[in-house]
Amino acid sequence: MTSRPAEPDRIGPAEAAPSAESSTETSYAPFAHLTAPNAALYRQVMRVFLTAKERFAVHLRPEDVHAALPPEQRPAGPDGVVKALDSLVGWGNLRADPDTSRVTAVEDFYRKRFIYQLTRAGEAAEQALSAYDEALGRRGALQAVALHDIVTHLRALLVLAAEEEPDAAKAHLSLSALTSRFVALAENARTFMGSLQRTIDLHGVEVEVFLAYKDRLIQYLERFIQDLITLGGRIALLIGELEGQGRVGLLLRLAAVREAADAAPDEADTAETQAYERWAGRWAGLAAWFVSADGRESQARLLRGRALGAIPQLLAVVRQLNERRGGRSDRSADFRTLARWFAEAPDDGARHRLWRAAFGLYSARHLTVDAGTLAERAARPVAPSTPWAEAEPLRISPQLRRTGSYERRGKPRRVQDRSEQRRQLAELAEKQAEEIAAARARLATDGITRLSALGELDPVAFGLFLRLLGDALATWRPGTTTTAATSNDGTMEIRLTALDDATKAEIRTPGGVFRGPDHTVEIIDLTQSIPAWEAR
Repeated sequence: MTSRPAEPDRIGPAEAAPSAESSTETSYAPFAHLTAPNAALYRQVMRVFLTAKERFAVHLRPEDVHAALPPEQRPAGPDGVVKALDSLVGWGNLRADPDTSRVTAVEDFYRKRFIYQLTRAGEAAEQALSAYDEALGRRGALQAVALHDIVTHLRALLVLAAEEEPDAAKAHLSLSALTSRFVALAENARTFMGSLQRTIDLHGVEVEVFLAYKDRLIQYLERFIQDLITLGGRIALLIGELEGQGRVGLLLRLAAVREAADAAPDEADTAETQAYERWAGRWAGLAAWFVSADGRESQARLLRGRALGAIPQLLAVVRQLNERRGGRSDRSADFRTLARWFAEAPDDGARHRLWRAAFGLYSARHLTVDAGTLAERAARPVAPSTPWAEAEPLRISPQLRRTGSYERRGKPRRVQDRSEQRRQLAELAEKQAEEIAAARARLATDGITRLSALGELDPVAFGLFLRLLGDALATWRPGTTTTAATSNDGTMEIRLTALDDATKAEIRTPGGVFRGPDHTVEIIDLTQSIPAWEAR
């Protein structure tokens, strides 16, 4: 008695497929049903088996599969399902066993009745296809909630790092939760920005759907940019505090030791080292995502710039669509009109004239002009209408003909000593750093004060104040009375509250007087200390 259907009942490519499950595990035969006829039916049959497995049903009969199929994919009778099942058995997706539970007579042993179940290769193929479908349909999102969660987990790690003997379980759980939220944030942001670019380019997007969707999309981007401005600098500061204490390595080592405790015996010697390297790489990726260093901008700052740049691009697309709807001429319409003129031209001569009139491109009349060429042309003029075949041939250097370039060789230039310029640049950078530090100290307020109480500001301090004020006003929305923002480098924080007394504030600078509605303001220099509310 065989454990497979008889050979004549197999259909399609199953005749050439391996007949043993062990051979299918080393090949790609379980994916053959994707390109076979009736591929949609095969996919639905495999989904029925996956659903049955989730309900702890191991074996299915053909009539069970037939009843579970969607009506639009269901064959007229069970025979069509049996043929599909036999083909999947031949490819290695399913295994067929004799159905002896319904044998009541000797004649029943000679009837082909089988029950079917998933093979390991078939289940693996379906899991791969599910992952493919999920990745293909994922749109991604800008997760502002993930930013709040990352701040929470970093604060928990900061508390653990302050302990003399941190708890290994708490450190491992906090790092695992932090890594999980960060990976989800980065992956969703990457997927969302890719889908956003396709939306801007109108790839696979209906124009009417885009016009109805663009307002909500712009509001969505503005909300995320606001959260990224507010929380990005805070996260960068927390990362700097953890690394400044030198306790991050200890927390990563504790997590690696706890993770390596479950390693197999043959991997116990290297499990801890490998786990620590993985955790160190994850932390380095997190730090690089939020902290700029060595002339490299952080991914958060790049994401903020990309999201900010997407808003005017979306508005430009809307403007172009409105212009097209209004009948105004645009470049694409001009090129379509020009293509129609080319198609309607009576002959090649007319097409050449149209080409020259449209683009102004003409054939080359010479390759090079030097003193010798000008003297020769002056002695023996050549009419511009002379065909190339009848004109005197042009003499080309053998080196130009052989290498495609002609360059006169000479002595190399002397290496210039730029040490003086480097010294001047270093002095300039040091001076600018001192001015910025002095400006931060000048702007930092001792508690809450009014804008009108800031007094006179020098140009550097006034420029820093304008940037802080711009970051705060970028988060301001209709109905807002209080807002807070952090500078791009995470060194300053401003909290702004509107007043109801309609007073005006004046800030004097060497370049003039800055006037506007008065507000209460608190400016904090984050490089000096962490506020009490931040440490909670």
